[in-house]
This record gives sequence, C-alpha cells and structure tokens, in this order.
Amino acid sequence: MTSWLEIDSEIFRENFDREPFRIRHRLAEHPLFQLPRLVELARTLRAKHVEYSAGNLAVNQDPSLTPQTGLSAEETIRRIEECGSWMALKYVEQDPEYCRILDECLDEIAVHSEPISPGMDRREGFIFIGSPGAVTPYHMDPEFNFLLHMHGPKTMRVFPRDDRSLLSEQEIEHFYTASKQRNMLYRDEYAAKARVFELAPGDGLHLPVNIPHWVKVGERYSFSFSITFRTSASDRRAGVHVANAWLRRHGLEPRPFGAAPRREAVKYLALRTVRRLRMLLGDG
Repeated sequence: MTSWLEIDSEIFRENFDREPFRIRHRLAEHPLFQLPRLVELARTLRAKHVEYSAGNLAVNQDPSLTPQTGLSAEETIRRIEECGSWMALKYVEQDPEYCRILDECLDEIAVHSEPISPGMDRREGFIFIGSPGAVTPYHMDPEFNFLLHMHGPKTMRVFPRDDRSLLSEQEIEHFYTASKQRNMLYRDEYAAKARVFELAPGDGLHLPVNIPHWVKVGERYSFSFSITFRTSASDRRAGVHVANAWLRRHGLEPRPFGAAPRREAVKYLALRTVRRLRMLLGDG
C-alpha cells in the first residue's frame, strides 16, 4: 500500500498531544484534492455539513455576526481565487473515496499513536478552503488533529494549551458543555505567545486536543485536509471537564484536569454512569 505520510517517530513520541509538530505528506497532487473533485464533494455532502461564509473575518469574530457572500457552495469553490470566502466540508468520510484515503492516512498515524493513546476511534475528515487573506478565527477543537496542507500558503498561529492566562478552566468547561461553536475570546496581548507555522503544499501539522489556534490564508487560495480522531484518553479529558463544570455550577472549586488523576477517574466513571441512567430512563 502507498505510504502517504512522512513521520519522525522520535518527534512524534516526544510531542504527540503535547505540542504541535510538523510532518510531511504526498497528497497535494492527488485527484481527490483538486478543485473539480471538491465541487463534486460539496454537491453530494449533506447541506448541514457544508459551512461557508465571507473570508474577511476578525480573529475575534462573533459567530452570530459572520457575514455571508450570497454564493452557493459550488460557486464558492469554483470562484475561490477571487470571491473572498471561507469554507469547511465536514465529515468527508461519508464519501467512500475520501473515507478510504482518511483511513489509509490514519492507519499510518496509528502506528505511532497507539502506544501513547490507544483506541483510535471516531475517524473524521474535514476540508478547509479559503480565498486569499481568509481568516479562521481563534478557536480550539476536541479531537487529535493532523492538518495536511494541499494548496497555497497558509499561516497558523498556535498558542500554549496549558497557559491559563490564555485559556481558563472555565473557558474549557464552557466549550464542552455550553458552546455550539468553537470560536473563543482573543485578546491582542496573546499574540506574543503564539508559535507561528508557515505551511506550503506537502506540509502537515499536528494539533493536540484543545490547543488554541487561528489561521490566515496567504496570497493564493488555500485548502487543507484535516484528519482527526479521538481515543479513550480524549473522551476522558472531555468527561472530566464536563464533570468539573457541573461541580462548579454547584458552588464547588474542582481541581483542574491533570491535577488529580485518581479523582478524575472517579469523576469520569460517575459521569458515564449518569449518562447511561439517563439513556435508560429516556431522559436525553
């Protein structure tokens, strides 16, 4: 089978789900990642899985005020060089061809990730397309992510996940319990703490779970293939934050994630028990 990725095993072992790190890939010229095929993909995906808007967004964009262009999804892709747009094609694994390439790439990742965080699950793929200058606002994601860049220049600014002056425990808890979108509050003073990654076709970048970042497209249109997954460890992280949010709402001050692993195991088990009871009782 063709190997699509180039991964340094030592760098992976030292940095996976701790710090962003680069990999390389051989997919930039693949037929699945050319504009005509992306138009076809946008046409066949469910409408709710095709998100697009104007691309001239603020880093600190209020999602309720995101401007639209009036174009269709297909027009957006065909005119991406000059229409000033941003687009996300979500859960592309619904298409058998993209599912196959997603699995082939993640199988290569799993060779390295399974000894560290076993149980790769919920394999999902996203394609992000942007006109020159388009911005993806400041946000974080709940998955392990490997972004494979395909076309044009792109700059990613990635911020320390464990710096609580940038990302508070309450903000993480809100992300997992109350937020229906991923944009977060960004302040100009955060800029000094960013790690800046300039991406060109063939570059890849690992983004750990919950690591804040924002993105800007360069002088040519850009698109990337984001391959993501979760494991029992990422599910446990999410569960602890949900449990902590519940404790905080009831007047307690829970210990932050990572501070008390034994207590976290109890929190996670209690959360799963409550969820199962609700399912059995038909209450959510």
